[in-house]
Amino acid sequence: MSPSAFFESVGVRGFLHAHRLGSAEEVGLDADSPVVLASVVKVPLAFEFARQVAAGQLDPTDRVRASAADRLGGTGSAGFADDAEYSLRDAALLALSVSDNTAADLLFDRVGVDNVRSLLAELGLTRTTVIGAPRDVLRTIIEDTAAGRPLRALDPLRTSATTPREMTALLAALWADDAGAPVREWMSAQVGWHRLTAGFPPEVAVAAKTGTMPGIRNEIGVATYPDGTAYAVAVFTTGGAETLRRPDIDRAIGAAARAAVDQLRS
Repeated sequence: MSPSAFFESVGVRGFLHAHRLGSAEEVGLDADSPVVLASVVKVPLAFEFARQVAAGQLDPTDRVRASAADRLGGTGSAGFADDAEYSLRDAALLALSVSDNTAADLLFDRVGVDNVRSLLAELGLTRTTVIGAPRDVLRTIIEDTAAGRPLRALDPLRTSATTPREMTALLAALWADDAGAPVREWMSAQVGWHRLTAGFPPEVAVAAKTGTMPGIRNEIGVATYPDGTAYAVAVFTTGGAETLRRPDIDRAIGAAARAAVDQLRS
């Protein structure tokens, strides 16, 4: 089956780009269409953090405190009942492994939103925009809900957004940069295996990051085969808004990614 067939089978629109690292070989489906970043924004955030650490600008052992005012609700320290303190590098681990929004907010405070934007510009990712940290996106949701208007957070023209092609370019840069080694490890520690990872056999190592909002399910990552070849894949879907829990769509994301990589390997 083609990647598009998997999306059609679960009633969503899919956007995909895959390419073999170190080559120009690629497979795409609406790869240049704008899509909502959601928690995928934590990848460029962690990359910029790692670069600042490598440059001696930040100490990864410096500590941050997640207080009641910081907790947005959700996974990791965002859902804690009590205040917690951890290092900057543990904040990055929490942001990528369990998509902890509070940890990402605290890391954005130290790294700087403008510096993340500068990284994207340096990499030539001109269609990737970051309006702010997770708390800033949540603020737009609260404002729009109170005003009874469509949510900016679900509109790629009015929130943090990108394209599938630009996300595989980000992954290629991340995998080629020695400073990105910790980020690759944190992405490998992601606890959610239900999307990209589920599409590949166990001997294929997958390092990835999800993004989820109502009607939006994303994941970007790199699949490395035992023969050493690695493939950057970015998959974004829209649709299925009636519930956040749609395992059929999750499986379709992994299956479409695998189909795209199989095309490249053939």
